[in-house]
Amino acid sequence: MTALDPRFLGRPIAHRALHGPGRPENSREAIEAACQAGFGIEIDLQLSADGQAMVFHDYDLRRLTAASGPVRQQTSDTLQAIQLTGGETGIPTLPQVLEQVSGRVPLLIEIKDQDGGLGRNIGPLEQATAKALARYTGPVALMSFNPYAVARMAELCPDIPHGLTTCAYTKDDFPMIKEARLAELRDLSEVEALNCAFISHNRADLDNPQVAALKEKGVHILCWTIKSALQEVEARRIAENVTFENYNPA
Repeated sequence: MTALDPRFLGRPIAHRALHGPGRPENSREAIEAACQAGFGIEIDLQLSADGQAMVFHDYDLRRLTAASGPVRQQTSDTLQAIQLTGGETGIPTLPQVLEQVSGRVPLLIEIKDQDGGLGRNIGPLEQATAKALARYTGPVALMSFNPYAVARMAELCPDIPHGLTTCAYTKDDFPMIKEARLAELRDLSEVEALNCAFISHNRADLDNPQVAALKEKGVHILCWTIKSALQEVEARRIAENVTFENYNPA
């Protein structure tokens, strides 16, 4: 296991970067604001039609741009030209973001599930991510809800700490995922099986005894997504750091 850099346990981590008015989620504007404020940054990756890692949360363009349709059906050049709603720039590539951050703050990268069922049908996005990270020297960590994606990244980037994004795995969390698959993930046994350095767990489920057991075994506990100072205080009873949005942490 590659240990998590202590800087991930320092200042809070800005969820989808420090987004707000004029700074859309995962935008270069929000990333720069987080760097200037000294916050760690959490970003999301989706795959373009030409196999590039794009910094974007949703599978569809509709919520965050004036365009619509699956991200995966557009080339990286097209996606970069699509302006993010409320901002002045297009959807960035992972290499562009790595160059922008340049090690100034910790970068927590979530690889979005490309299988559709948290299953084995992964690979191209993980490969593109590893290629982009090959020469990056700043503090970085990798995670995904999909254990197969985490396992692949551990193979491709053995020197970068990896973890699972986790929750209670209910149908409310994943309405499109089969109950049998959710049941397999619910006991969090994949965390130890994958030799994860950390988890990033849903704040609403932090009282889960399995989370406490993992912490006792030395797995670092991050959490998502904190939206107020009160929530942060409550989360830090268990979590060692928080991913936040919509308020300014102390």
